[in-house]
Amino acid sequence: MSGIEITALVLALVLGAFTYRVYVAFFPGRKYSPVRFIARVAVFGAMSTILYVVPVFKFSLPLFPSFLEIHVDEIPAFIAGFAYGPVTGIAVIFIKTAMKFVFNGVTPTLGVGELTDLILSTCYVGIATLIYAKKRNLKGVAIGFTLATIVQVVVAMLLNVYVMIPFYMNVKGYPLDSLLSMMRIANPAISDVGWSYAFFAVLPFNLMKDAIVIVVTFILYRSLHKFLRFEGKKKRPARRRS
Repeated sequence: MSGIEITALVLALVLGAFTYRVYVAFFPGRKYSPVRFIARVAVFGAMSTILYVVPVFKFSLPLFPSFLEIHVDEIPAFIAGFAYGPVTGIAVIFIKTAMKFVFNGVTPTLGVGELTDLILSTCYVGIATLIYAKKRNLKGVAIGFTLATIVQVVVAMLLNVYVMIPFYMNVKGYPLDSLLSMMRIANPAISDVGWSYAFFAVLPFNLMKDAIVIVVTFILYRSLHKFLRFEGKKKRPARRRS
């Protein structure tokens, strides 16, 4: 076996052990099926990858710099997370990110863009589905989406200011003036590539993207959850009175 094959095997075993431990922690007393888990992750991961790969599902808006694209590939991860638990949803995010490397390679962003997207999507999907797993009603959905959106937006602003922009300037070699010019063409209110960009571009962009994802996810999940093998809390049978 080559070094890559051995590494992939080790990572697969680690992921399997990790998901088992987390699954048992969230659903004590329920039998864990690795085959069923892998099948679900594969199906929803494929859906998420299609939404990422097909150009029609990604678009830019004139209000934001052209390098900020609205994408909806988190929707399958949300549906999987709501139906089968947060571990499944997060695993779908990992599959989507891995497939990005397959289609894009490492060269465009040297993995920094993919890692950033992985962190943001994990925060967004993980928090919302984790709260819903503990509170399976509309209130749980509202609390989960609200908290997840806040955390994701804050993390997005921090990563853009301290990771993405410095990366494009110092590693990719984009001049400061060129970046600022691209930003100001879309939004003249942006005065620098730091926090002005974060507040006038990253913040509204992520709020708009998250709103689209929330609405579409809610509509689809309400329509499809009856056809999914839903893993909610099983009701205990009522005791007969003697």
